[in-house]
Amino acid sequence: MKCDQFTDVRDFLIVGGGVAGACAGFFLARSGTVTLLEAEQVTGHHSTGRSAALFSEYFGNRAVRALTAASRDFLAAPPPGFADVPLLSPRGVLALCPHGGEKLFDEVLAEGRRAPTPAVEIDPAEASKHCPILRRGRFSRAMLKPGAMDIDVDALHQGFLRGVKARGGQVVTSARVRALSRTGGVWRAVTDAGEHTAPILVNAAGAWADEVAGLAGVRPVGLRPLRRTAFLVDLPEGTDARSWPMVTDVADTFYVKPESGRLLVSPADATPVPPCDARPDDLDVAVGVRRVQEATTLEIRSVRHAWAGLRSEVADGTPVIGPDPGAPGFVWLAALGGYGVQTSPEAGRIAAAAATDGAAEPAYAPGRLRNDLERL
Repeated sequence: MKCDQFTDVRDFLIVGGGVAGACAGFFLARSGTVTLLEAEQVTGHHSTGRSAALFSEYFGNRAVRALTAASRDFLAAPPPGFADVPLLSPRGVLALCPHGGEKLFDEVLAEGRRAPTPAVEIDPAEASKHCPILRRGRFSRAMLKPGAMDIDVDALHQGFLRGVKARGGQVVTSARVRALSRTGGVWRAVTDAGEHTAPILVNAAGAWADEVAGLAGVRPVGLRPLRRTAFLVDLPEGTDARSWPMVTDVADTFYVKPESGRLLVSPADATPVPPCDARPDDLDVAVGVRRVQEATTLEIRSVRHAWAGLRSEVADGTPVIGPDPGAPGFVWLAALGGYGVQTSPEAGRIAAAAATDGAAEPAYAPGRLRNDLERL
């Protein structure tokens, strides 16, 4: 069957309307017509809309940090008309060392010193100047990661989507994919919003990426969705926290970040769950409250709002971006591991290159995982 036997065949189909699918669509729209399929009624309903909204070149493994560093220029100076507000704004991260954690602190500090804006160790007393609610004596050492920035996630996501539409692309919501097949070099997606076709399909379905691959008859990459909890609490009356950095510890047991006149708190949990519309667990919220009250003088009497999101990863912690070696026209953009927002410009560029000319960057290529899966 030839392509012209399908009606309205697009050049590219993208499954997933979060920041991953949107960034891929933004770059692909420069090369052809794009249809982006979103299962929910609105785009960004899951992980994108529940992000901690931080840009940090200190986080993740070497491959993740490379994606983040390559994304900085786009985020700092996006194309004209991309957004009406700056995408990045100053924040910084203050990382604390609990007693007994000095070896890990040295390792994190050594990595942080390699960042474009190096991490610096500061006196614990100075740390309290950055965040006055720290509980004195609770930590033996402290470091500041000054290059970390807040990201306006909504402005970034909407900028990508506007770019898709401006070049004639379409964003179709309430379009959960029910079946995928390939005939005559064309992918056919049967969705709740009709049938859509294109020779190239980009799998940017977040926690559902392995399920989408299954619909297409493509081998999974071993994706693990992990639930992370967050909630908002009030500041002491009269406290202005707008200039405070995000505060965490080097063991990654919690973080606290100023957010809309309150504090965003997370126990930094990573609970394996099936792909789902994640909901916070009361126990995880309680753990977050306890850890923050132990680390600070904050008295949390109530939680204003709690939510949970999914961060999906594979065994090596590196995103999966590139053409599937066993499925023509099937491109992965998955396993972004909680770094999807901050790496989206470069991840989208790599995915677009893979979709247009079959380029694969070995560090991210899905083929690297096949031998590991065969040993399971």
